[in-house]
Amino acid sequence: MKEKVTVHDSMQKGYTYYRTRRAGDMKDHPEFTPYYTPLQMLRMGVFEGRYLDPKSAEFPESWRKLLKPESDVANNYFGVKSRRSLADWRSSGWIFKEDPRGWFEWYCRFYMGRRGEHDAKQIARWKSFGARHSAQVRKHAPAHGNPDHPNAQKRLKQRQGLLQWAHDPLV
Repeated sequence: MKEKVTVHDSMQKGYTYYRTRRAGDMKDHPEFTPYYTPLQMLRMGVFEGRYLDPKSAEFPESWRKLLKPESDVANNYFGVKSRRSLADWRSSGWIFKEDPRGWFEWYCRFYMGRRGEHDAKQIARWKSFGARHSAQVRKHAPAHGNPDHPNAQKRLKQRQGLLQWAHDPLV
């Protein structure tokens, strides 16, 4: 399978890549085991409801229809903002020209079948974020997978962050 994708959206004009795997097939990277798919994350509420370009045909309509017209922290699952600005990400060297929106854009493209030179680095970042923040949440406010557990309303920024990195926020 090799499907050519050319991106024309608000942050990229004419960027081309190839999908070489079927959507969701990540067996070539068994160390990458996200808890959520991009669609599940969008349904739950991430990035204030406005991350991907809703006019771009790059991603499935089922994803794009979940995007909100305006960013609002109320759209987040935990109702809090839990991310640094894109400018901060750029100045930290965490943004690559192929994915100008950052990690979640990389994950969406990876999930849809693109493979590229930054995969190992992005997967390492995913692992590192999850290990660090999951351990802190488990230590200070474990919810044991239960959204009704009293601790589920503690450490909300970390929980929202875990969700936005495709980790279980209710550890």
